[in-house]
Amino acid sequence: MHVHRYEKIWLAFGIAMLAIFLVTITTAAVVEGFVPPSHVESIDPAKVSSTAPFDHPGLRKIKTGVYEAYYVGRIFAWEPRTLTIPAGARVTFFVTATDVVHGFSIPETGVNTMVSPGWVSTVSHTFAKAGTYLLLCNEYCGGGHQAMAASIVVR
Repeated sequence: MHVHRYEKIWLAFGIAMLAIFLVTITTAAVVEGFVPPSHVESIDPAKVSSTAPFDHPGLRKIKTGVYEAYYVGRIFAWEPRTLTIPAGARVTFFVTATDVVHGFSIPETGVNTMVSPGWVSTVSHTFAKAGTYLLLCNEYCGGGHQAMAASIVVR
């Protein structure tokens, strides 16, 4: 089989580009410390209601101005339904689901994560302004999806 000269050039160019991309990615990973997520937390979806801290979802104070909020998504509700947070607080949300995939979204805050059964999703936000924030499921989860909402009151 004869390979044309121009085909050999393009083949060499393609292989060279792959090598350059591989070297660039490897260099970025080593020099910049890029690593894939390694502390992904899992949970048995059948045992969420008996696994701490999801057995009592809600807000926990870590220190002044720093809180952790634990949420559980079930068809078609978030637990807890209402959460009260002090204004200026930095809140890290830990969210899991017991049944199907849900979306955890607080519009106008940048809080938006997918919640899958068996996994704990984590997202943080600082609530600078007082008010009532709506927490929605933004991933279709079934016939009552439109009713899956909760509220966060910031005082």
